[in-house]
Amino acid sequence: MTYLLKRLGVLLLTLLAASALIFGALDWLPGNAAQLIMGPEAPPEAVDALARQLGLDQPAWHRYLDWLAGLARGDLGLSYSYGAPVADLLRERLALTLPLALLAMALTVVLALAAGWWAASHQGRVGDHLVMGLTQLGLAVPSFWLGMLLVMAFAVKLRWVDAGGFPGWSEDLGGGVWPGLRALLLPAIALALVQAAILARIARSALLDIAREDFMRSARAKGLSRRAALWRHGLRHAAIPLLTLGGLQFANLLAGTIVIENVFTLPGLGRLMAQAIANRDLIVVRNGVMLLAALVLLINFAVDLLHGWIDPRLRARTEA
Repeated sequence: MTYLLKRLGVLLLTLLAASALIFGALDWLPGNAAQLIMGPEAPPEAVDALARQLGLDQPAWHRYLDWLAGLARGDLGLSYSYGAPVADLLRERLALTLPLALLAMALTVVLALAAGWWAASHQGRVGDHLVMGLTQLGLAVPSFWLGMLLVMAFAVKLRWVDAGGFPGWSEDLGGGVWPGLRALLLPAIALALVQAAILARIARSALLDIAREDFMRSARAKGLSRRAALWRHGLRHAAIPLLTLGGLQFANLLAGTIVIENVFTLPGLGRLMAQAIANRDLIVVRNGVMLLAALVLLINFAVDLLHGWIDPRLRARTEA
């Protein structure tokens, strides 16, 4: 319980620090935020009216506390460019971005563990060199460029999937679970392959270190092959470094959706953020960035809890 409370306290303090950093970065931009939103040709009266509407006539600390109170209530204000509540916009777009990131993360874990286990099982042989060569190639390929290649191959050439767009999750509107997942498959692969290349190399290194442990030699002495010993015992003991890196990679996947959603014209959170920046909709930008930061911190919080569950020694050191 002490371990959980300490991790929860760190999470709350980090969220508070992130909110202050996000608010300050956008609030202290050079120039008048209302003038930035309205444009340089807007009349002064309109700029002054918008400044009062946004509360810019109040001190910064007052506006920051008002924003925190709105976050606690779920009232994020109105989007200037969309004329709709920001909370509704974020909720609608998150229904696409979060499944996309989770699907990409699942593909990343499956591909990376399989590749890392195969390379470690065939250390120094053709299979090992092949996997390491492919991961080196994956590290060099940007996800947006890979996404465009996937569109050209599977949408334009083979016509197996649509080049972009999202039908939605509701069957009433012509979508559904399978059409939605089908539309997210290529973007998820484009995001996953780059991250899987990184995780596969870490998985191989961790498994090779574990293969030298005494319990692994005992497993081999009992008749298990190198592959079987690594699969049954090695992967579980390599979980902690892989979980740590996986949590960091989820942050990269969320950031990568901003580009990938524009490549595949997906109406997700990343595309909303890009449009909000183009439209100078600072209210949407501020709350959207805060949401992304909160998601990353929550994932890292979950990773910390999994660390304590996998290795009770971590909990013991924290509670001591």
